[in-house]
Amino acid sequence: MLRPLKHEIYKASSLITTFIQHLPIPIDMDYGNDIGNGHDIGHGNGNGIGNYNGVGNGIGNRVGKGHEIGNGHGIGNGYVNGIGTSDVLGKGHGLGNGNGYVNYGNGKVNGAKEKKMRPMESELLREQGHIMVDFIADYYKNLEDSPKDFPVLSQVQPGYLRDMLPDSAPDHPESLKELLDDVSKKIMPGITHWQSPSYFAYYASSTSVAGFLGEMLNAGLSVVGFTWLTSPAATELEVIVLDWLAKLLQLPNDFHSTGNGGGVIQGTGCEAVLVVVLAARGRILKKVGKNSLPRLVVYATDQTHSSFRKACLISGIHEENIRLLKTDSSTNYGMPPESLEQAISSDLAKGFIPFFICATVGTTSSAAVDPLVPLGEIAKSYGIWMHVDAAYAGSACICPENRKYIDGIENADSFNINAHKWLFSNQTCSPLWIKDRYSLIDALKTNPEYLEYKVSKRDEVVNYKDWQISLSRRFRSLKLWMVLRLYGSENLKNFIRDHINLAKQFEDYVAQDSNFEIVTTRYFSLVCFRIAPIDGDEDQCNVQNRALIAAVNSTGNIFISHTALSGKFILRFAVGAPLTEEKHVTEAWQIIQKHASKLILNGHF
Repeated sequence: MLRPLKHEIYKASSLITTFIQHLPIPIDMDYGNDIGNGHDIGHGNGNGIGNYNGVGNGIGNRVGKGHEIGNGHGIGNGYVNGIGTSDVLGKGHGLGNGNGYVNYGNGKVNGAKEKKMRPMESELLREQGHIMVDFIADYYKNLEDSPKDFPVLSQVQPGYLRDMLPDSAPDHPESLKELLDDVSKKIMPGITHWQSPSYFAYYASSTSVAGFLGEMLNAGLSVVGFTWLTSPAATELEVIVLDWLAKLLQLPNDFHSTGNGGGVIQGTGCEAVLVVVLAARGRILKKVGKNSLPRLVVYATDQTHSSFRKACLISGIHEENIRLLKTDSSTNYGMPPESLEQAISSDLAKGFIPFFICATVGTTSSAAVDPLVPLGEIAKSYGIWMHVDAAYAGSACICPENRKYIDGIENADSFNINAHKWLFSNQTCSPLWIKDRYSLIDALKTNPEYLEYKVSKRDEVVNYKDWQISLSRRFRSLKLWMVLRLYGSENLKNFIRDHINLAKQFEDYVAQDSNFEIVTTRYFSLVCFRIAPIDGDEDQCNVQNRALIAAVNSTGNIFISHTALSGKFILRFAVGAPLTEEKHVTEAWQIIQKHASKLILNGHF
């Protein structure tokens, strides 16, 4: 069965092989008698031999291949201990008598030109890249094979790392081996393992071999594509890939680049929401005048992501003008259309200017789905910008059976998903589509002289600097392109279906245990559940569930999260990690059931 993440592929992938495997690693250094210019000076004769990937310093007959100048004994008045890092020091035979010292890779040999350390060396990248890929592949293998060594939820205490690291940065290079040893011993204990197959807390930060390779290639090219000219391929590939994805999602043609709309990859869903609020604000203020800003009103629900409030505040919307409509179980915590229409009518009567509605497909707390069809009709009738935030669940809508959740998108003005959540595209990648790109550009464009060039003024050229907050931008479309090509849409759909089916399995476990209850309708791959209240005592029930999640997460074997719905403390079980299989869901349920039974039996809450 094809999986989005398989540790063997990290080592065996043909792309990785092309980049970093099966090639010799020549280290070039001239032969000679005199090593000059440095810090640690040796006097006299000796037999220094490089120690572990090191280069012997002084007189030596055999020198190790590598980048750290090793421990070389018998160099004059003692020995040189680990002098720095150099990718150009290599074969040394019988380095001669006299005074000599190595300056961290900047030494002269027989009066030759200096060999300076550079931040990028292709052969060093090849060798150390190979080491790093092995390290990462082994990490994923160990997450599956040795889960006890990797508690899903980090068990460290705040400030744990301060005493484990030096007070200041090193003056001279250290070896990659030393660094990776520190990662294993000092960093890993403080990692909550989002890629663990037993991670069920928040919506996934999904990764994949294809996404990883895309990030690798992106990092290697390291282009900054803020305008078309600065990397034409980066801009044009983004336009094309987002049209591909729009077709997979069956978005209306208005959202495609062939019309007045189009797509752009934002860093996160938070950024996507911010830029469309700014675009909508700019559009309405053109109509009603800039002095009307204090009267602008926005609408969302008490389940809308917290970033919406932040986006409004950044945009100058008064906090008291942010209308968060109340939801409850009667609508499965979706936005009630009648409440929205009543709020709009009331605000209009008071002289306010309604201009923005934020609907959600897959809320953070419970994966609730706002009813886009009636909400879109309301927005259209009042001329209000409607944005659909589908950060979590939007990716699932490439599956035909899930497309119904975005029915009504034709009346929306903008729409975003997080491909790094459930489209296996690694952090960060948040596609945003907009019907009227000129509203976005008008709100965000900047034209400093140093960015002016003839082609930039042509309408067919996209300059993504004017579609986002920052100027700099990564080549994010590269990894999305690779994910789509290396898996194909059918496999991506099946990955998503597998997660949904695993969530259904967990839901069945909960439903079959009379000590528990499902709290709200399951959407997608999130199950909201809790220990059922006894005799309707909600306060005691909240205490019980708080105790349960604390006990379960303290084991380190699994990680689940919680939320609050209608004043109830709710447990969340979100399936989405790329390595998760049926056995992990079953084991998780057994752990939850075991700790719940203990708490209920002992009455300790």
